[in-house]
Amino acid sequence: MNDIRAAVTTPAGSRITRRAALSGTAGLVVTAFASLVAAQDRTRTIPQPDRPGREAFMARAFEMRRLAVERGDQPYGAVIVKADRIVGEGVSAVVTDDDPTAHAEMVAIRDAARRLGSRDLSGCEMYGTSPACPMCEAGAYWARVTRLLHGAMIVDAGPPRLR
Repeated sequence: MNDIRAAVTTPAGSRITRRAALSGTAGLVVTAFASLVAAQDRTRTIPQPDRPGREAFMARAFEMRRLAVERGDQPYGAVIVKADRIVGEGVSAVVTDDDPTAHAEMVAIRDAARRLGSRDLSGCEMYGTSPACPMCEAGAYWARVTRLLHGAMIVDAGPPRLR
């Protein structure tokens, strides 16, 4: 009777295994938890520099880089800026999340899009600690980021392009 493969009847009258019922419930719990985390992240206030400007925004990107290293990840950080306000932050999470797409720039683009409630990041600039790789530049292109800047010397790479 305690066999996890035993069938149960759902409220709709369907018969499914206990394993399927439990995995469905687990999926709902995971989805609800992920939504809660995303909502909390979206409402977390991003610290703004006292004196907004390219140097301050790049300093924040390098702070994200420091956090990535502190967490055991690759040394990359990025921020998205709109109208002299940081609207998205990204810490590299390739290693810690086992996600080859979790480059700091992609994380920052996702964060900005969530916070702004739009995938259109027109008018935004992306500050990264290094030049954007082709994947990140393509992501910035499709998100309509206006300009890419990178490195301690704050190199202006212009608008993102597809390569």
